[in-house]
Amino acid sequence: MKVKATLKQIAKELNVSVSTVSKALNDSPEISNQTKVKIKEYAKLKNYKPNIIGLNLKNRKTKTIGVIIPNILNSFFAKVFSGIEKVADAKGYNVITCISNESLVKEINTLDMLSNGTTDGFILSVSQEAQKLQDYSHFNDIINEGTPIVMFDRIADEVECDKVVVDDYDSALNVTQRLIDTGCKNIALISSVDDLSVGKLRTEGYLKALADNGIPVNENIILRTNSEDDMKKKIEAVFENNTIDGVFALDERDSVAALKLAIKKGYKIPEELSIIGFADGILASRRLTPSLSTVSQHGVEIGEVAAKLLIDRLEANEENEAPYQTVVIKTNLKERESSRTKKSIPKTFGTKK
Repeated sequence: MKVKATLKQIAKELNVSVSTVSKALNDSPEISNQTKVKIKEYAKLKNYKPNIIGLNLKNRKTKTIGVIIPNILNSFFAKVFSGIEKVADAKGYNVITCISNESLVKEINTLDMLSNGTTDGFILSVSQEAQKLQDYSHFNDIINEGTPIVMFDRIADEVECDKVVVDDYDSALNVTQRLIDTGCKNIALISSVDDLSVGKLRTEGYLKALADNGIPVNENIILRTNSEDDMKKKIEAVFENNTIDGVFALDERDSVAALKLAIKKGYKIPEELSIIGFADGILASRRLTPSLSTVSQHGVEIGEVAAKLLIDRLEANEENEAPYQTVVIKTNLKERESSRTKKSIPKTFGTKK
């Protein structure tokens, strides 16, 4: 059985854009007869059978963007959506938002539902299940059909599209270095996002900082899991069975849980234990005592950049498609009461068990 070619494969072989292939197969008057014949003959050779209804829908602009987020309870995604909506509204686009609930099946179904002519393009953050299984074929299918995608935060390197990320690796390296510079030598790593690309990058940054400073890796104080369900018990076990003077938490809920448990265990914060969390959301910004030091991801800016990338691609000259971009948004550390500064480094450190 012959394998059917995709629009993108045909475009690559003939050195034209996906849009040109799509229009040629749909007899668009914008394409010359010579080009149409060339593309149609090649498509027939490669066993491509165009879906005329689908192509007609693709050529009709809806001025609507589909946004797919993994988790509605995460305030970071709410901030990103705010930035997307701000730019979309200014450019005259509507936004449809769906939630994958970290499910690969739901992510696939949502893409299928919205790619039938309902939306012109997608902005999305990859679901946890897709990243765990490393299954990204559904994204490539949508792109090959001529619908652009912009990924943010959680991305797939295997998918060729525009992307907006934060400097997760460098941020983690710098935060860990900051803890070391302020006297911490036994820094616990707490992560409930180990399956995610962002979690892996942050862990790599933490390990690199330890290596740069000649600090041996202590696996007993590195807590990596893919679930928040038993996180509190695992954090408590780290506190009970080890001597630590710093905590770097890779998720907002992790950092809040670590702070509350450290207070319960009687640690003097930040004198005996410094805590820094990733990221600066609703939970972290609430009235915690002491206030929590956090890494700010600038979610609104991420959303604005992602929306601009997608709309620019949708409105660009289709015959001269721009190369894909990966835009890196720099984070910043908001130091509050839960972490020491150099001025506050004590001469000696106590140990709590």
